[in-house]
Amino acid sequence: IVTSVINNFPKSLISIDSFRSDVIKTAVEAGAAMANDISGGQQDPLMFETVGALCVPYVIMHMRGTPQTMQQMTAYSDVVKEVYTYFSERIELARTHQIKDIILDLGFGFSKTLEQNFELLGMLDYYKNLNLPILAGVSRKSMIYKTLNTTADQALNGSTALHMVALQKGAKLLRVHDVKEAMECVQLYEMLQK
Repeated sequence: IVTSVINNFPKSLISIDSFRSDVIKTAVEAGAAMANDISGGQQDPLMFETVGALCVPYVIMHMRGTPQTMQQMTAYSDVVKEVYTYFSERIELARTHQIKDIILDLGFGFSKTLEQNFELLGMLDYYKNLNLPILAGVSRKSMIYKTLNTTADQALNGSTALHMVALQKGAKLLRVHDVKEAMECVQLYEMLQK
């Protein structure tokens, strides 16, 4: 699939979302440009070594447990500080494996309650101290549609509102479902910065 996309859309930059190092390796060798790991290297002991050897940007996301168990793992004494500590440790380990381009994803919706998601978003600028780009993935998440008592299909307006908040708090990348609307949000944010 990666090769087919690149052949048909040669200017495309493909990000591979996997917590398996062999999948990342195969996809990058086929032309993918970036690795995105929801487990931050915790599910596959070869992930950091593999990504370091491939020399591609790497998204480290925060999550506890697995996608099957994560929603039972939402007990934190201080979610903001514990996620910060997690990133500090994962970044240090990634650097020992020669991973140079690291992007942080706080993992909205992954092993966090609705309230914890909003607390993290409200404190997103706290993570700028780590001196790495932050990716915000809030688009159409349950934190939006549950708060607004609607559905994911009806969460575009809420997604756009939180995209602006994320940008104002320091996010450098947005993971979105609605590209045109997100680009409009970015364009308006950039005008605010002038």
